[in-house]
Amino acid sequence: MEKVNMEKEILLCREDFRDFPIGEFPYDREHTAVGEYHYRTEEGYRGNWYDPVCNYTYNGTGPSWIITEYQGVHYMESMRIEKGRPHRMFPTLETGDASWKNYTVSVSLQRLSTKGMAGLVFCLNDSIDTLVFSLEGRNWARLSYRHKETVTVLKETEWKHDGDQAYMLAADCGEDGITCFIDGQEVLKVPLEKVKAFVERGGKAGITADCPSRFTDFQVKVSMEEHRSIQKRQRQRREEEAAQQGCHPRMKLWKKIDLKDFGTSRQIRFGHLTGTDEWFVVLAQMQKRVSRDAYGFISCLTAVSLEGQVLWQLGEPSANTAVLGKVSADMPFQVYDIDGDGVDEVIAGRNFELQILEGPTGRVKKAAKTPFSSPEEDDGLIGVPYGTYAFDRINPDGIRICNFRGKERPADILIKDRYCRLYAFNDNLELMWSYRSPRNTGHCPLPVDINGDGKDELLAGYIMLDSRGKELWKYPITEDHTDEIVAGKFRGDGRGYFACVSGTEGFFIGDMQGNIVARDRIGHAQRVSVANYRDDRPDFQLAVTNYWGHQGVIYLYDCDGREIWEMENEMNGNILCPVNWDGTGTELILTNADPHKGGLLNGDGIRAVAFPDDGHPTLCCEALDLTGDERDELVVWDYYSMYIYTQEDNPRPQTYRPVKFPHYNASNYRGEYAYPDASYLRFNEK
Repeated sequence: MEKVNMEKEILLCREDFRDFPIGEFPYDREHTAVGEYHYRTEEGYRGNWYDPVCNYTYNGTGPSWIITEYQGVHYMESMRIEKGRPHRMFPTLETGDASWKNYTVSVSLQRLSTKGMAGLVFCLNDSIDTLVFSLEGRNWARLSYRHKETVTVLKETEWKHDGDQAYMLAADCGEDGITCFIDGQEVLKVPLEKVKAFVERGGKAGITADCPSRFTDFQVKVSMEEHRSIQKRQRQRREEEAAQQGCHPRMKLWKKIDLKDFGTSRQIRFGHLTGTDEWFVVLAQMQKRVSRDAYGFISCLTAVSLEGQVLWQLGEPSANTAVLGKVSADMPFQVYDIDGDGVDEVIAGRNFELQILEGPTGRVKKAAKTPFSSPEEDDGLIGVPYGTYAFDRINPDGIRICNFRGKERPADILIKDRYCRLYAFNDNLELMWSYRSPRNTGHCPLPVDINGDGKDELLAGYIMLDSRGKELWKYPITEDHTDEIVAGKFRGDGRGYFACVSGTEGFFIGDMQGNIVARDRIGHAQRVSVANYRDDRPDFQLAVTNYWGHQGVIYLYDCDGREIWEMENEMNGNILCPVNWDGTGTELILTNADPHKGGLLNGDGIRAVAFPDDGHPTLCCEALDLTGDERDELVVWDYYSMYIYTQEDNPRPQTYRPVKFPHYNASNYRGEYAYPDASYLRFNEK
């Protein structure tokens, strides 16, 4: 057999993990849904490595990777045991750059268990779009392609090995294809014509294992000529990003608000509380009751102007972020003119009451007790901690403004428990109907008039209800739950569809009769938005990201659900909100507020607008028009301060104002959209 080619002598990477302190590779120690909508990083030394598989297991919590030492050698050890539940996950540690190509990657590997897989990843676009050279069981060496939840074996050979010794694995990618070696001997070779797409794209490299294994002496080498090509590609990418950023107005700080002791996470609402054009922000501080996020409650409400002046406050504020930061569910409050008098009210669930508060003062105008949760209803409830509802009365999980009665404007209020029951009230807080779902209701039931009768139907998870709370149809899915839904005539055939992200059930497009027309299993699908993101195409695109498991992979699909591209931005808290930044009709995609990697992506996945490195908060972000020139501002905040950015050329008269998700139905779990006009939301008009 041929020996591994060692002519590639320029080291792109050499890692013996000596710089790492003995202990755990940094990970999210209290991994919760906070990272779905908040940008967070854990402190600790990572070197040049990134762990894309967040701490999400069914057999306990802990790090995916630890650094150990034996006889003076440092090892990076995999500590995860993954068996593909509830969806396929591949613990991975990656390094490098998308510009890497034509390299040889190698690592010393000892599998401490032969009950799984361990090896190298390379030509890695993202952690679930990569080539893998692995040892599996006790008898196999395999070259595979992982994409989403599918693993395709490109070539395999019998190679007997055990867990008592280390093996040097190497993969060479070049003009002849891909050749894999163990201890310097060729074991697999795939010609270029079968792997040309992977070799031409190149990508990052790294290590992977779904059983306890230890790695050391990781190297990536290229030739001198290829090293120069990589440097050229990196320079071209920087120039391309700079050119794109030159095509859009830069950000300008417009407002800065001191949140004192009433700051919060992504629990804010915007509205006109005094009946004028002036915007106010309502911030809800929250605590958890009993367990997890299932029983979060509002502990303090504060209404503040964009100048930082407190209009009113209910409850006692707290600066204890350790308490405030652990609840990531929706809090039950909205800002909306429910009685049509021209002044917004605050509709809130507080102390087991549904309350309508005066906008200017916060005083209670109307109140009604939330419904009882009877013991017989508790039996078999979906998603209830400990198998029984904690309280006599419902602790609302969220609020939606709906139009179930077919009035000229929405005037009905929907509340829900965490995952099972829905309650519809009129504007006098009288209960109109309730519904107990046999399937998970998801986080953000979507009111939408699908038949043109002027009354809202309600898509609650996978089940469509009519305006009286009766079932119309179901999507043929029973597992997990829907996080976000977007409705619209976005496919170009004049008919209405829903775009849904449903956790481990992936991303799908369904029609308004209960049929699924497109689906992509991408692991745990988390966020979705619909807009025209590409100026070279007249139709709509759908942006989707995942979180649990392989987090931070962003997908762009065409209007029929066909993938255009996917990328990994190595970040959590990706909002994917469409942003009308230029006023041209082509939206940009808000990821998060990090000044180095966050900002606004264009439809090619290039960062087109960057946040300034001015010390602004990065925990939360939002986009809406606050200056009145039709273009969106960007609001970023944490528990202590809020910054609002506008365009450097603001004010500038605009003629384009997209129709977006109404701010009076704000939610952590709202699917976002930007349509040219409201006709894209009118279905089967009579």
